[in-house]
Amino acid sequence: MAEHQIENLDAQLLKRKLRVTESPCDVTAYVGQRELKAFCSNDYLGLANHPDLINALTEGAMRYGVGSGASHLISGHSIAHELLEKKLAECERKHIPNARALFFSTGYLANVNAITGLARLAESSDVSIYSAKLNHASIIDGVRLASAQTKATVTLFDHQNLHSLLESLKQDTHSLKLIVVDGVFSMDGDLAPVKQLLELAEQYDALLMVDDAHGFGVLGEQGHGILEKCDVHSERIIYMGTLGKAAGVSGAFLCASTPFIEWLIQKGRPYIYSTATPPAIAHTLLHSIELIEGDEGKRRRQQLNQLIQIWQTEMSFSKWLKVESPTAIQPVILGSNANALAAAKLLDEAGYWIPAIRPPTVPVGSSRLRITFSANHSENDVRELIKTLKRIEQTVEREHQA
Repeated sequence: MAEHQIENLDAQLLKRKLRVTESPCDVTAYVGQRELKAFCSNDYLGLANHPDLINALTEGAMRYGVGSGASHLISGHSIAHELLEKKLAECERKHIPNARALFFSTGYLANVNAITGLARLAESSDVSIYSAKLNHASIIDGVRLASAQTKATVTLFDHQNLHSLLESLKQDTHSLKLIVVDGVFSMDGDLAPVKQLLELAEQYDALLMVDDAHGFGVLGEQGHGILEKCDVHSERIIYMGTLGKAAGVSGAFLCASTPFIEWLIQKGRPYIYSTATPPAIAHTLLHSIELIEGDEGKRRRQQLNQLIQIWQTEMSFSKWLKVESPTAIQPVILGSNANALAAAKLLDEAGYWIPAIRPPTVPVGSSRLRITFSANHSENDVRELIKTLKRIEQTVEREHQA
């Protein structure tokens, strides 16, 4: 059965393949003993191979060992975890009164923990969850699981047009209403209208959960993410930030007012039943946040924004659709799976690593190249990529017409 299903995926040009890297995460990658210029990672600030963080990880391993040995609620909660959580809460305290943070091994676990845990604040069937249509898979799965557990009513909404959300909230009589949205949408790179969503949450007595996986570290003056950029403040906000992207290391965190976090510790099954992340990782992340908040983080964000500006100003296509994005995520939509795979193959032959993104990650008919910038890219790197893409577009379109 499995072999037949895999053959079907292959026939639809939807089969995915693993590629093995032989080098640290950086803008230059060695894959299959070939050197490629990588424009596909989420290492937006270029910290994943930073020498200070390498030293911090070594120091953390020497101090705390290489494993935590148990879940947080048994014996795995280290002073390193505690210090990191206090620092993360400090990052968001201006925007979330009485903030407290909770550290997770992945953003996926953090999202599932938050959504399923929050849904249990009310009696079964007395819960409404409003989820943006283009939310990340971890949110989708968290919503599905919460709905199965609590019989919550689930409504999808368009984050670019909040009229339907408004109308649904007007008619909602459930005691618990939870709005869930990506802060930066991972495939389009656009920002959620957080201010307007918070206004709706306040008007209709709802909670607002923001997944800022692609915003923490790069948005805001200090890199504190979309809450800082949008300058919002509310005890209704539940914030999720990822630490394996711009922060360059691993893990994620939830930040909310203390009663919500205490509830998620008591009722969040992924948190209760997962072995704690090695304390050395938490120790390393403390140093990462220092970099993000300091002068070096500011310089790296400025460099990243300069690269984005070059792309927006100098890149244009005759057939392909360049999605306008203010972030490091710059999608180019080619439409068909075949075109996206052809473009990715030609890019690989030209020395670039930019995989084709296809359904179900993106809607059918919107297969694309998801180009991402890092502060470690140079201006020349981006301009050379632009030249290569223009040439490849002509080749792909010519072969498509033939």
